[in-house]
Amino acid sequence: MNKFVAVAIAALPVFTAVGTASAADMIRNREAAPSYQEPDQRGGVRIGYLDCRIGGGVGYVLGSAKEADCAFTSAIGSEPIDSYTGAVRKMGIDLGFTTRSRMIWAVFAPTAGYHHGSLAGLYQGATAEATLGAGIGANILVGGTSGSIHLQTVSVSGQLGLNVAATGTSMTLTPAN
Repeated sequence: MNKFVAVAIAALPVFTAVGTASAADMIRNREAAPSYQEPDQRGGVRIGYLDCRIGGGVGYVLGSAKEADCAFTSAIGSEPIDSYTGAVRKMGIDLGFTTRSRMIWAVFAPTAGYHHGSLAGLYQGATAEATLGAGIGANILVGGTSGSIHLQTVSVSGQLGLNVAATGTSMTLTPAN
């Protein structure tokens, strides 16, 4: 009899644990385990850069319009994988002339992926430039398509010529292929 009582007492925790585990499995409305994700301050993954060569032209006091040829290069490779054409239009104080300009943007996406023509669209904002022989400028442009791939908001430009500009700016990009 003592052996039977000893075995029953020894087995009691096993049966209790099985009952508790079964009760835990019966809970049907479980919430997902919380997880922490660090937000990306740049708004996504840098997947490459867009390099635009802007044609020369004259600023006509109230503005200018110049052609743009751009190439998207992936962060993985060194060869451009997509081409765009477009126009840069400035409205505001734009005095002087430039022989050529170049603007470079970092390109971001929520994941590391890119589709042909993803950067096409209208970008709008402001530009400030100063050129005496060689000069620099800053562009703050936002926009594009309703897609999730976007350009870095601020870009730097370099140009050759004699020019001063503080303008509202728009840039239209269309796929070249």
